[in-house]
Amino acid sequence: MRTGRFAMRAAALCAVCLALQSTAWAGSFQVNPIRVDLGANAQTAALKVKNTGDEPVVVQVSVEAWAQDDGKEVYSSTRDLLATPPVTTIPPDEERVVRIGLRRTPEATRELSYRLFLQEVPPPPKPGFQGLVVALRVGLPIFVAPTRGKASPQLAWKAARLPDQKLQLTAINSGTGHVQVAEINVMPDGGEKAIATQAGLSYVLPDQRRSWVLPLNSSLGVSRIRVKAVTDAGNLDTVIDLAD
Repeated sequence: MRTGRFAMRAAALCAVCLALQSTAWAGSFQVNPIRVDLGANAQTAALKVKNTGDEPVVVQVSVEAWAQDDGKEVYSSTRDLLATPPVTTIPPDEERVVRIGLRRTPEATRELSYRLFLQEVPPPPKPGFQGLVVALRVGLPIFVAPTRGKASPQLAWKAARLPDQKLQLTAINSGTGHVQVAEINVMPDGGEKAIATQAGLSYVLPDQRRSWVLPLNSSLGVSRIRVKAVTDAGNLDTVIDLAD
């Protein structure tokens, strides 16, 4: 159920991107699946890329190593994975298969993370065209499981009051695997009404942290808060102390 729920949310985000393109010239393509899981026993994967537009679309494929630095995404070139073909042309209403292959040995106890990028290469504008050319770019997560045991996140929370009726909430992942946070609700300890919320998909990779600044919809006159979060590792419900 959680997998389906997250897939629906990601698909909705893709739909928004495509809707934005309707005001300009752009190709359109869909990718399935929207996440790749590899490991010692699954060293290859295949994705289907379908052209949903009315014109042929050229898609360039690349893979980058994915890390985080204090919540910011960091990408770098890598030879750990191979994506083929690197460039493909897809006629309207047809699909092509992109294959991903692992070229290194997985870590023993820690998950590895990468991003697969599919970038549209738009053709030269037609004569007389005066609109905006929009190139679609999609980034999909690739996770490589460790060889011993199952990678899993271990999430802890910190919270601090900020000026102007705001709250800084920080998720700290000290586990061996990622966690994807989809929704956060903050309420006073012992209360049921949320005083701050956060919606939107955010990853926290192993040994990393991510912070959100949340506007408060009521005064925060307590010293402890309750954090309820929806994640791909399950629903979390935690009570933490509030720092000033």
